Amino acid sequence: MTRRELAHWVRQPVQVVVNLVFPVMLLLMFGYLIGGGRGVEGSYVDYLVPGMLALTMAFGLEGTMLAVTQDLNKGVIDRFRSMPMSNGAVLVGRSAADMLQSALSLAVMIGVGYAIGWRAQGGVPGFLGAVGLLLLFRFAMLWIGIYLAMVAGKPELVQAVQILVWPVGFLSNALATPDSMPGWLGTVVEWNPMSHTATAARELFGAPGGESGHVWAAVVWPLVLVGVFFPLAVRRFGGLSK
Repeated sequence: MTRRELAHWVRQPVQVVVNLVFPVMLLLMFGYLIGGGRGVEGSYVDYLVPGMLALTMAFGLEGTMLAVTQDLNKGVIDRFRSMPMSNGAVLVGRSAADMLQSALSLAVMIGVGYAIGWRAQGGVPGFLGAVGLLLLFRFAMLWIGIYLAMVAGKPELVQAVQILVWPVGFLSNALATPDSMPGWLGTVVEWNPMSHTATAARELFGAPGGESGHVWAAVVWPLVLVGVFFPLAVRRFGGLSK
C-alpha cells in the first residue's frame, strides 16, 4: 500500500513540489517580510525556524485527505476488500507515504533555515530529539486529517475541512510569544498542543523561546491524539468500505 502511494508521486510530481515549496515560502515571508519578533529575546530567525518546522508538520494534509476520499469514491476500496488485508492497511500505507514526504519536507526546511543563518545549538542528541518530536506531532495531525477526510467523504469538501487546521497552526507560539498577546489569547496559545511541540523543539535545538518541561507534553499530546483518532479512522473506514 505504501508503494502504491509512492507511485502516485511519480505520476503527480507537482503536488509533491507544492508541498515542499509552500512552507519554504512561509518561512521566508515571515522571516524577511512581516516577522517582527515582538517579545522574542535574541534572534527572531532562531526563534522562528523551530516554530515554522512545527507549523510545517501541521499543514499540508490536503494531499492525504484527497487521496483517501478519492479512493472511497472511485471504487478502489472494493478491489482492496477482495484482498487478504485489514481495513487499517490502506490507511497505514497512506500514512507511511505521508510521513516519508513529511521527513523530506522537514529536511528541506532545516536546510533553508541553515541557509538564512539559523543554527541548531543543542548538539546531535538535541537535534535528533527535536526532529523526532516534530515527526510525532505530524503523525498525530495525519490521523486527525484522515478521519476528517472520511467525515467529509468527497474530494470537493476536503478544502473546507482543511481550513479547520489553520487555527491550530496560527493559534500557537510558532510565530510569536504568548507574552506578546492579550492575556486570554496567550492562555489559549499555551494550551495548544502545537505550542508544546514548538517550545520543546526550541529547547532541544537550543533556540530562544525554549523552556524546560515541555518535552513530556510534546510526547503525551500527540500520543493521546493518535490514541483517539487512529481507532476512529479505522472504524469509520471499515464502515464506509462495506
